[in-house]
Amino acid sequence: MRLVERLLRKRQKKPKPVLKRYSKNPILSPKEENHWEALFTFNPGAIYLGGKIHLIYRAVGADWISRFGYAATYDGLHVVEREERPIYERGPSFPLSFPYSGGSVGGCEDPRVVVVKEDRKIYMTYTAYGEMRVGLTSIDTRDFLKKRWNWSPEKLISPPGEIHKNFAIFPEKIDGMYAIIHSISPRVRVEYRETLEFKEGEYIRSTYAPASYPGGWEWIVKGVGPPPIKTREGWLVFYHGLDKKEPGKYKIGAMLLDLKNPEEVLYRAKQPVLEPSCECEMNGFKPGVVYSNGAVVKDGTIFLYYGGADTYTCVAYGDLGEFLDSLKEEKKPVLRRRRLLSRIRFPTMKLKNRGVR
Repeated sequence: MRLVERLLRKRQKKPKPVLKRYSKNPILSPKEENHWEALFTFNPGAIYLGGKIHLIYRAVGADWISRFGYAATYDGLHVVEREERPIYERGPSFPLSFPYSGGSVGGCEDPRVVVVKEDRKIYMTYTAYGEMRVGLTSIDTRDFLKKRWNWSPEKLISPPGEIHKNFAIFPEKIDGMYAIIHSISPRVRVEYRETLEFKEGEYIRSTYAPASYPGGWEWIVKGVGPPPIKTREGWLVFYHGLDKKEPGKYKIGAMLLDLKNPEEVLYRAKQPVLEPSCECEMNGFKPGVVYSNGAVVKDGTIFLYYGGADTYTCVAYGDLGEFLDSLKEEKKPVLRRRRLLSRIRFPTMKLKNRGVR
C-alpha cells in the first residue's frame, strides 16, 4: 500500500507539458535582402478568416524603423504566403536615436488584430512609437482578403503625454457595446463604447500599476497579449509578466474572464503557460523574452503566435478543451499535442544566427 501511495505521489509531482512549441520554430525569420525586415520579424497579430490564419507581424529594418508585414498559413504551422513589401507603416516621428523600444526608433509596433463579429471589419491596435501611444486603424474584410491594404487613417486613442501600449479589442460586442481591454494591473479594466470612431480629443483613460497577482507566479504583471478569445468557459486572455524566480525573463500567463462581465477574473494559471527556453527564444536581440499579441482557434486547436527574443516569430499550440479544463482546475494548464489535420508538407525556414544581440 505504501509503495502504491509513493508511486501516486511521484506521478502527481511529475511536471506536465505546457504549450507545445512547434519543433521547427521559428516560422518567420528576418530577410536580409528586404531592407524593411532585415533585422527582426516578430510579435505577430493573428486572425482566422477565409480558411487561413493571417499573420501581421512586426518587422524592423536596416533603418531601425518598425513596420508591419504579412504572412499566412493554412495549417497554423507552415507559412505559405509572405508579402515582399510592408502592408502598414507610419515612418519615423522624431529624430532617430539609439533604439530602445523593442529594437526600433520609430514606426508602429506590436499589432493586435481582431475581426469584430457584428460589423465584419478588421480592427488593429498597435503602439504608435515616438508618442508611445495606442494607435487604431481598420480595414474592410474584403479588401484584406484581396490584399488591398486600404487601412483607415490612424487614430490615437490613448491620451497625449502618457505611455500606453497594450490595448486590445474584443472580437464581439458586449451588451451591444464595443469593448476594449486596456489594463490588467492591478486589476482588469475594460472600456465600453458605442462606436470605435474616436472624435478629436476622445481617448481611453487608462492606468497601470506594476503589481503582482496574489499567490501568482508574477513579480510584475505587464500587459494583455492577444485580443481576448471567446470560449465556452469565458474570455481567454494571455498576458505578459516578469517571473518572481527569474525577473529578467518575459513569460506568458493565462486567465479566464467572465463572458458578461470581463472585469471579473474566473480563473488564473498559477504558473506561466509559456516561458523562454529554446534557441530562438534565448538567442536574439533580447534573450529570454517570449511575447505574444496574436492567437487563434482553428478546429479545436489553439495556436499562440509569439516573438522569440524580439527577433523571430514562433508558434505554440495544443488542444483548447484540455487547456480550459486544466485552467479551471487551477492547475498548470496543459496542452497535449494533438494530431493536426494537414496532409500537405511545406518547406520550413531554418534558424539563422544573424549576429544580433
